[in-house]
Amino acid sequence: MKKIGLLSDTHSHLDEKIMNFFKDCDEIWHAGDIGSIEVADKISNLKSFKAVYGNIDGQELRISFPKVQSFLCENVKVLMTHIGGYPGKYEKVVRDLIQNLKPNLFISGHSHILKVIYDHKFDLIHVNPGAAGKSGLHKHQTAVRFIIEGKTIKDLEVFEKTRS
Repeated sequence: MKKIGLLSDTHSHLDEKIMNFFKDCDEIWHAGDIGSIEVADKISNLKSFKAVYGNIDGQELRISFPKVQSFLCENVKVLMTHIGGYPGKYEKVVRDLIQNLKPNLFISGHSHILKVIYDHKFDLIHVNPGAAGKSGLHKHQTAVRFIIEGKTIKDLEVFEKTRS
């Protein structure tokens, strides 16, 4: 069993309340637009950390993290990238990756909109954790945490804070 904390679009701002929300997590995953290597370092010094770079991330983050990650967590195949779309409206490259890799869980960021959608066509769960940072048009900072046990994804919880 793994407890996962998932965030995206921090844009160089790491909220301590979100990190407290993740305190019991085994791993933290970041779906891009980290914003600074300092944010990545702070998270990776606390927890096991996986991330992809996003469109605002500079060279240092692009060297440190891939554009796309595909990995196994427990018995769940995970595919994560920053710009991916969502069920019925995937980016073409992402749709091809989903068809070839057949993930159980597809994670993306970029939209700053929290979404959790079951994709019947590809038999996967799509999660976009929204935006954890303060930059952008969103009114609420969001993140999610969930448990992966074997092939089961369960107990998803949402963190939401009105942006200050």
